[in-house]
Amino acid sequence: MYKKVVVLGGGTGISYLLKGLKDFPVDITAVITVSDNGRSTGKLREEFHTPAVGDIRKVITNLSQIDEPIKEMMSYRFNTSSDLDGHAVGNLILTAMLDITGSLKKSIQSLSKLLDVRHTVLPISEDSDLTLMGLDTNGNIIEGEEQITKANCQFEKIYYKNEPKVLKEVLKALEEADLIIFSMGSLYTSLLPNIICKQVKEVLDRINTPIMYICNAVTQPGETDNFTVSDHVKLINKYLDTKKVDVVIASNSKIDSQIALKYETKEQKDPVIIDYEELEKMNVELIEDDLLIVEDNRIRHDSLRLSSLVFSYLMRKSCPTQLK
Repeated sequence: MYKKVVVLGGGTGISYLLKGLKDFPVDITAVITVSDNGRSTGKLREEFHTPAVGDIRKVITNLSQIDEPIKEMMSYRFNTSSDLDGHAVGNLILTAMLDITGSLKKSIQSLSKLLDVRHTVLPISEDSDLTLMGLDTNGNIIEGEEQITKANCQFEKIYYKNEPKVLKEVLKALEEADLIIFSMGSLYTSLLPNIICKQVKEVLDRINTPIMYICNAVTQPGETDNFTVSDHVKLINKYLDTKKVDVVIASNSKIDSQIALKYETKEQKDPVIIDYEELEKMNVELIEDDLLIVEDNRIRHDSLRLSSLVFSYLMRKSCPTQLK
């Protein structure tokens, strides 16, 4: 029987991880945030009163075993003067399925079957009115995931306007997992929306399952300026209760100077530095490797190399899950 891995996240980060991890002999459950209110997803949420589907579409597409042209179609965005402008085909399909089934979970199952996805994808919640909130360091309250991203500042607190009702399947998957992974991606809008849920934290405190964090390669403007690897872990731990991050994977790649300069000047992003002594003080195991590649002049994680580290750790550390 394959080891069970639960991956929490959203956005592009988790999609890149799953793209490689799906080729390893593990049983994956991907838990996706559904509070996005920007672009195509935001328009569909406003019109149809649904949870966010954009990140789910990305994950299903990257887990799919189907031919590339179909994957490209799922990600295709209309460029037109009509109401279709900016909408991704996959978002429209998921929204249509949701209208038919009345359940985002069932809609995901149907689309996963159609696209030959052999793992499980779950929304953190089926609540249609999930709104992410942020209290910044100046005391301002910002409402909405898109608005939090655009604020380009650090936050004292990230929370939901109303506490989500987490899917029971998500809680069951966490309880049965051999490894729980917090994916790379925006801390404030991709990862924290999953782990700030009260029901999720309660389950994490009851189990002995290792928690692995895959650290971002570069900082996020305003949000994590000058953050080291340990700073990322500390911020995550701040939102957890008793259970904390056990192990972190970080890249030690040497970034090409021209690429680094582009990120620094045009995007205000810097490489995340590994601070070995601080991680040791925190009793967090560090796994490091040359993990970064450049695609289309952008820094990406090598999904296969990253996934091989995850799998090696799982084989080395995993044991039957035991409730405390």
